[in-house]
Amino acid sequence: MNELRMKSIEELAPLLKNKQISPVELTESILSQAQNTNELLNAYINIYEHEALQNAEKAEKEIIQGKYRGKLHGIPVGLKDNLYIKDKVTTMGSKIHQYFKPDFDATVVKNLKNAGAILTGKLNMHEYALGITTNNPHYGPSRNPWDPIRTPGGSSGGSAVAVSNYMATAALGTDTGGSIRIPASACGIVGLKPTYGRVSKYGCFPEAWTLDHVGPMTQTVQDAFTLLQVIEGFDKNDPTSIKVPNHCYSSFKSTSMDKIVIGVDQSFYFNNIDLRIDTLIKEKIKMLENLGINIETIEIPTLKYCEYALTITDMAEASAVHHNNLLSRPQDFGKDVRPILELGEAPSAVDYLQAQQIRYKLNEEFKNTFNKVDAIVAPTIPLVPPEIGEDEGFINDKKVDLFDHMLRLTSPSNFTGHPSISIPIGFVDGLPVGIQIIGNKLEEKTIINLAKIIEDMVLFNKKS
Repeated sequence: MNELRMKSIEELAPLLKNKQISPVELTESILSQAQNTNELLNAYINIYEHEALQNAEKAEKEIIQGKYRGKLHGIPVGLKDNLYIKDKVTTMGSKIHQYFKPDFDATVVKNLKNAGAILTGKLNMHEYALGITTNNPHYGPSRNPWDPIRTPGGSSGGSAVAVSNYMATAALGTDTGGSIRIPASACGIVGLKPTYGRVSKYGCFPEAWTLDHVGPMTQTVQDAFTLLQVIEGFDKNDPTSIKVPNHCYSSFKSTSMDKIVIGVDQSFYFNNIDLRIDTLIKEKIKMLENLGINIETIEIPTLKYCEYALTITDMAEASAVHHNNLLSRPQDFGKDVRPILELGEAPSAVDYLQAQQIRYKLNEEFKNTFNKVDAIVAPTIPLVPPEIGEDEGFINDKKVDLFDHMLRLTSPSNFTGHPSISIPIGFVDGLPVGIQIIGNKLEEKTIINLAKIIEDMVLFNKKS
């Protein structure tokens, strides 16, 4: 039973399809783990025990009747608590929305239900997704499964904890500046932020309209791809949704190694990094080179202005979302979130529009870069996650602001909308380290294929 909950979607799907295991026993295994460890790790705000088991029984009957819906049929999936489920409390990790019940399903939720996934509950998050620690003042902090005194990252911290600790087989998170990839790196799982507009945001409470993404958080790269195939697609209800073909291939494409070109930007992505993380990432890059993959040095000059421009954009858009509540009930926001929203009222229209000019310039530079390389490889976060409650971290024994540095390497992909994936590659101080792969827009297949090469390489070295 314990081994069942530790299996990936790719391992479980054929067992479920062939009736070798039951969705009920799988769901019971996952729920048991969630109930036994949630008091310590606080991944879930709400666990849907009764409803999940009912849906597992329904899935079992359908599979027995030959009505198998695909790889997610009977798979337990958790949801970040800013994704709407009809008639279910959706808190956004806040006090203000603690009793809010939407009257419709988010598009990604509808897609999961149609695929036969078993929804296990709502996962903890940083309040309104406005933070990188999931240290939530209203529902308590989520804790890193590898060291419970440390942050799991955020804002999708509960999603990462649940997958890492086998409290859900997979989960959905949201990512505005790194909120899928940061906790994925900190908790040792795979986190994928798709191209902006590939996955509908309809029914996802916004942080910042032009930066938000919804994406998979899973145990393996293949699982992330499987989940992406279910949730992607054009949605007329989302004005930012784009009409592009869905991914239709069933597995990874073999690619000649000597035709792959990887870009490394030393001046930005490897600047001011914990030396141990730097070493781990560069070891993997060297291993890729030894496989025959071409490594090119690149430089994207406007990246140095990205943090400023994204901060202006994010704070201004988030403050617009929360403007009325900030005026009428400011005391109901957490002590870290309220100042962010108050500061977001300060930028002028000139500031915001200048930030968009930086965005345009950065997009042009990325476009030129991806004319030369297939992907960019970098660290996901530059430091080891600190203890819960800390506002500062350490990079090579120097204290640094945690908020700025945790977002520094992931946020450019949000600003430009490029797809990006984080996968685990090793440990520092007993905590997982993630490598980040950034691709050209709509080229999820490229970064997923490269991520799979790295994942296989890491697994091979573990076995050797």
